[in-house]
Amino acid sequence: MMQILLPIHILAGTIALLSAIMAVLSEKGKKLHLLSGRTYFWCMVAIFLTAIPMSIITSNIFLFLIAFFSFYLAFAGIRFARNRKGIATTSDWIAVGLMILSGVGMWILAAIIFMNKNPMAIPLLVFGFAAIFLGYGDLKSHKNKTAIGKERIARHLTSMIGGTIAVTTAVLVVNVKIEPVWIWWVLPTVLIVPLIIWWRIKVMK
Repeated sequence: MMQILLPIHILAGTIALLSAIMAVLSEKGKKLHLLSGRTYFWCMVAIFLTAIPMSIITSNIFLFLIAFFSFYLAFAGIRFARNRKGIATTSDWIAVGLMILSGVGMWILAAIIFMNKNPMAIPLLVFGFAAIFLGYGDLKSHKNKTAIGKERIARHLTSMIGGTIAVTTAVLVVNVKIEPVWIWWVLPTVLIVPLIIWWRIKVMK
């Protein structure tokens, strides 16, 4: 099963990263941007659908939680792109609930492995904070129906680029074998989050 799932997972991750880069660089709202965005989303679906069984087969709770975290960002990104009225559906509520739960799960796991002096507690704390922070923000947006106009576009960008951070992180961790490993888990977040903040401010202005 792993021999079937892993190549699909890697291929989907590669295409997702290339599509994300193309979406960022292309003119927003045009055909190339829309096509690359859709390609990115469906590749993230493939990543999620392969990561979940692989995490169960290998008993990897970390991968299980990261899979939900990463997929939510792509899901929220595509939903904010399409939902111009800001009215959340049942799937939106379920997804944001799972996002927040994944963040709580990461913090619990971080506490457990921290007791064993495992440095991977650091990226778990970082991603757990991101999951709860972004999830709660989207939850408030759904509740107050504020994801319209510029706010909708800003949330779309935040989620999509956030998902891109997740894919970039996976590529780095798999291909760069330099200690300590936990640095490569958080480096893309440290480098790209300021870009998200700058872009969000630009959109809101």
